Amino acid sequence: MKHKAIILTSYLALVLSCKTETKTTEAKTVNTVNTETTMTDLKTIVNNGQDAFFKNYSEEGIRTYFDENYIQHNPHTPTGIAPVIQFLPALKEAGTTYKTHRLLQDGNLVVAHNTYDNAEAFGAKEMVTFDIYRIENNKIAEHWDAVTPKVTETASGRSQIDGPTVIVDLDKTETNKKIIKNFMKDVMMGENPSKITDYISTETYKQHNTAVKDGLDGLNEAIAYLTSQNNMFVYKKVHKILGEGNFVFTQSEGEWNGGKPYAFYDLYRLKDGKIVEHWDVIQEVPTKQAHTNGMF
Repeated sequence: MKHKAIILTSYLALVLSCKTETKTTEAKTVNTVNTETTMTDLKTIVNNGQDAFFKNYSEEGIRTYFDENYIQHNPHTPTGIAPVIQFLPALKEAGTTYKTHRLLQDGNLVVAHNTYDNAEAFGAKEMVTFDIYRIENNKIAEHWDAVTPKVTETASGRSQIDGPTVIVDLDKTETNKKIIKNFMKDVMMGENPSKITDYISTETYKQHNTAVKDGLDGLNEAIAYLTSQNNMFVYKKVHKILGEGNFVFTQSEGEWNGGKPYAFYDLYRLKDGKIVEHWDVIQEVPTKQAHTNGMF
């Protein structure tokens, strides 16, 4: 295993060490929700808002759970509550539905790991997303996401959404967020890639990226291939680090596929201080967007 780690480190050093202008910023959430609002209440607001949008197709529900000045970061949807309401008839006609597989809350931000069916309006019949919602005054005030088509065959044999969902180790939330913050800085942004085995378990590392196999061997193989194709991804900035217990989520921007801008949404599961599982959604940032808010 030590030999494998050395090989992996050499690849990471080769493709990442040149990034001298990158920086990491940790999410600073603003707790604008009422002090009596609990974590469960925030998640319930998100679930109710998603139900109004993708289950009940209800204008009344949208007005109940979404703020009138709703800020949109999905690049293809105009900002504001009106476009959401205007979209409802098309979603209902298509029979678009959703399912939430994981729901994390950090401050006034909630992360939903979702799938959508009959979702051709989003790009394919079945889509996988990470949605981030900011709650203010008990309403959804802002939304970010990254979307990708659901894939049936993956390198690891795992799907983009399966795996553990139960949140444990709530007392380790801040510790786990710090581990991921340092992992992003040292490994993903190339400041000290030789420390990769300080962060990723050498015993168990389950992978849900569709093109990467399990374990350090699988990661090594994927990095070797991308490097051979002169197509290694580059993380340039981490915008948000959000965590709840054993799950930590990051929202990052960078480049891939010939220097095109990309959004990288990553979810990590930690156990005993090490990363043991990873899910992601990667989306190209379009040049033209339906608003001026940007994706981040």
